[in-house]
Amino acid sequence: MVTIDPAAVLWSAPERERADRPLLVLLHGFGSHEGDLFGLSPQLPLGPVIASVRAPLTLQQGSYSWAPLASQVDPVEVASAANDAARAILDWLDTTESTSVGLLGFSQGGAMAMQLLRNAPDRFAFAVNLSGFAVLDQHPGDAELATRKPPVFWGRGTLDQVITPDKIAYTEEWLPEHSTLTARIYEELPHSIARPELDDVNAFIRSVWN
Repeated sequence: MVTIDPAAVLWSAPERERADRPLLVLLHGFGSHEGDLFGLSPQLPLGPVIASVRAPLTLQQGSYSWAPLASQVDPVEVASAANDAARAILDWLDTTESTSVGLLGFSQGGAMAMQLLRNAPDRFAFAVNLSGFAVLDQHPGDAELATRKPPVFWGRGTLDQVITPDKIAYTEEWLPEHSTLTARIYEELPHSIARPELDDVNAFIRSVWN
């Protein structure tokens, strides 16, 4: 059974300071860990509590993933693993207290943010997908998601050589149909996050959680 390790979650505030505050969940990329995106916390809005979650699949000590890579297994297996991980995150979220929940993921973590929207279309205030994509999946939650169209920020760079063109093409088609999309493309940005992108993300988050 796929689960989230609560002991591995990094929090920006102690438990006594989390009540009645929105929660921003950070989802790291393939082969990374919960400490990676957590380093961005000082550059993100101060209002929400931030929780950085460790993916459930261990690649090697100190590196984790939400699902296998599409280059390694069949796309159906990727979607199945992503949905298992999404349900594990939802189970973990049920143990937390928050007034509203937003998502911010990088690379495969961005794909997980989209998969969480599919698994719980009414659960999240917004999702931020940085240098990520949408998983190829015929998901039953897509119909409701297309009706609700939650706010989504999708940022990517022109020099990103990691996310393949077929993933970008699918995401370009899928996101406008299933979200209220804010899309930004950053010139000469590789598979990473830049200061101008963070500025746009902060403006987006504040516009939703105003």
